Amino acid sequence: MSAALDLRQRQAVFRALEAPVFDLVVIGGGVTGAGVARDAALRGLSVALLEARDFASGTSSRSSKMIHGGLRYLAQGDTALVKEAASERQILRRIAPHLTRLSPFIVPAPSLASEAKLRAGLWMFEKLGEVPAAERHQIWGRDELRRREPLLAAEGFHSVAVYPEFLTDDARLTLANVRGAAQAGAVALNYAPVVEVAGDPAGAVVCRSALPGEALEARVRGRVIVNAAGPWVDAVRALESAGAQPRLTLTKGVHVVLPHARVPVAHTVILRGADKRGLFAVPRGGFTYLGTTDTFHDQAEGWPPITAEDVRYIFDAAERSLKIEPLGFSDVVAAWSGVRPLVAQAGKSPSEISRKDEVWTGPGGIITIAGGKLSAYRAMAERIVDTVVERLGKAARPVSSAEVPLPGGDVAPAVLAADPALAALGAAGGRLIDLYGSEAPAVAADGGDVAAEARRAVLFEGAARLEDWWVRRSMRAWFSADAGVSALAPAAEAMGGLLGWDAARAAAEVDACLAIHKQSLSALVA
Repeated sequence: MSAALDLRQRQAVFRALEAPVFDLVVIGGGVTGAGVARDAALRGLSVALLEARDFASGTSSRSSKMIHGGLRYLAQGDTALVKEAASERQILRRIAPHLTRLSPFIVPAPSLASEAKLRAGLWMFEKLGEVPAAERHQIWGRDELRRREPLLAAEGFHSVAVYPEFLTDDARLTLANVRGAAQAGAVALNYAPVVEVAGDPAGAVVCRSALPGEALEARVRGRVIVNAAGPWVDAVRALESAGAQPRLTLTKGVHVVLPHARVPVAHTVILRGADKRGLFAVPRGGFTYLGTTDTFHDQAEGWPPITAEDVRYIFDAAERSLKIEPLGFSDVVAAWSGVRPLVAQAGKSPSEISRKDEVWTGPGGIITIAGGKLSAYRAMAERIVDTVVERLGKAARPVSSAEVPLPGGDVAPAVLAADPALAALGAAGGRLIDLYGSEAPAVAADGGDVAAEARRAVLFEGAARLEDWWVRRSMRAWFSADAGVSALAPAAEAMGGLLGWDAARAAAEVDACLAIHKQSLSALVA
């Protein structure tokens, strides 16, 4: 079955959602919901996946973009969480090699005692995560640190530990799972918020189109319903039971993107905030991104505001840890913010709240999952589907999501780099490999430019709005010299030709993206 996700015929998709009784209806197209849908479809269940906005438009495109083992959770004694996250890194590396880029992390050790503690923690981390011998940690003394990462203030440390972690494109990882679910037979739809839960016990949901000018609705029946709506989990629970008490605590995380020349780190470096929290400086091509903040936030929203205080906190951490000139708001190319859905723990600060996932069943029988880490999404999804299969009481195919490559993940990036057409594009070819994996040659054959990416987004990746391509399919909103602003018009033209936009609609799509960009940086304008 094709991995193409073409959602242009939305009326037909809404009809397809109404026709059968699905084994499983998943509410929420973030990485957890997408992972549940893929796992279930691979096992032969009939699945519907409903997303209120675009796939990955919430938390799953606003992370630090890391598949990491959660070393800091060892200090909290949560070895089970670390073991799962560390082991999952190796699985994702196998099924999505283009979306798991190895990056050495540098963790400072201020003293000999802290070095010993770091060594012990890393040894356990490597044992729990079955880290290959060639990728185990190293200890650099001051001289080695000055030579290999001169921006880090060596005089402030006894030594540093260096160990490999993985960077990812979180939104594209989510999208790959959505496409993998559809390839295995699931019906997936974005811009289709659930507005009603029907039945007692719950046996159906009503979804309604959220696209401009589209009046479509479907009653989607399911033998089992899973609520994986991330920050909106409590809102869905309220549809199931009006008296449901909130179970989540929301926190906000902010990242800023600067030219790499402004913060020219060679590795991912752990920074320390004034409150001793750990932050990251991450090199990515011509840019370095810094983050993240971790503050309580009182509402679930798609674009949480970025304040000057947020950015000053990040700048302060960078200036404390790195030998750089003072940073200014004018240095910021782009910024993103997101809301983390954590399971509430009274009396704890945002950084102290466990990232462990929790599952509970509502009064109408809906299974809700909340919390968890991006790194462990696949294992979380597998556990949920085990529960679904048990409740259905039916045999499932013995297919493991850990063994089936995600779309684009069936060819190693090193092999793709030797492709003549991609090699001829230079750095642009490498970017296509990072985004599309084994599908990169097809994008290159279509021109390999903005228009080719935009067409791909519509025809294969379910994009319905320009923002979908700009922010989540191409990452240009974050990692382009002008935050991708100059690419908006040609992308709108390419998408509009496929989606039937007239000139006014295309202009409105561009304006909506410009408004997002302006708003994200509004607090940084003097």
